[in-house]
Amino acid sequence: MHDKKVKKRGFFSKLKTNKELLILSAPGAVWFFLFAYLPLFGILVAFKKYRLSGNFFQSLISSEFVGLDNFKFLFSSGDAWIILRNTVLYNVAFIVLGIVLPVIVALLLNELKNKGMAKIYQSSMFLPYFLSWVVVSYCVFAFLNPEKGYFNAVLQQFGQDSVSWYTEKKYWPFIIIFMSQWKGVGYNTVVYLASICGIDKTYYEAAVLDGATKWQQIKYITLPLLRPVITILLIMSIGGIFKADFGLFYQLPKDSGPLYPVTNVLDTYIFRALKTSGEIGMSSAAALFQSTVGFVLIMIANKIVSKVDSENALF
Repeated sequence: MHDKKVKKRGFFSKLKTNKELLILSAPGAVWFFLFAYLPLFGILVAFKKYRLSGNFFQSLISSEFVGLDNFKFLFSSGDAWIILRNTVLYNVAFIVLGIVLPVIVALLLNELKNKGMAKIYQSSMFLPYFLSWVVVSYCVFAFLNPEKGYFNAVLQQFGQDSVSWYTEKKYWPFIIIFMSQWKGVGYNTVVYLASICGIDKTYYEAAVLDGATKWQQIKYITLPLLRPVITILLIMSIGGIFKADFGLFYQLPKDSGPLYPVTNVLDTYIFRALKTSGEIGMSSAAALFQSTVGFVLIMIANKIVSKVDSENALF
């Protein structure tokens, strides 16, 4: 009894000691409870042939339980291999370039002597992140319009034939990767630039006294100290390798049928299947599949990192 009272007093004393931090974290905890944990019971929809019959709860209870049948549609299509291939390969490219390009840009911005211009460059690169893919798609259409697009006008000036951009699938892997990095590089650059600014300047001062060049300072000071941030962002990115930016793959190519072999990914396939069949259970099963695979990949990646360098693992 005495030990229980001591533990109880210790628990409440910890609450009292950390009450300011608990108050600060309360809004975030409430948000996660309402929008992340409370809706988890909706996972049941993935295992039912969901049919509307009253409100959501009544429909969920009355709908027929079909087990894993909803998951079969993901792999029953003849294009299942192409869809999964596109999703994974695009995400691999996004993960690699999403680390390499922002790190390079952050290093370049950090080396600028004119900090005012550095802020202007940083803001200019950050602006596309806030643009909707719908807006971006129309801007791209102004360049790629088969009849009056800017690129075709340039080609005609040089005596070349016009290109029907929205039917030629060979160009679109490059267009999609380029536009993805154009839109997202500014956001990731801010993350790495903030980490670089947090590095103790005495390291660089000592390196200068030892005669280190700028490249040597980057190689032996900046990049090693950026490794924890890079590792954490890499692990989190791997968790989304089976997810795709719907706007990027649906809005940007204008949902053009001839481009499906290179633009059809898991999210667009689910949307089209839901639009044509109206099977809510199938779309829920696909979302559960993506989340489960993502969770497993995060755990595997974190385990590998913890074996190689335990200090940089998530947990």
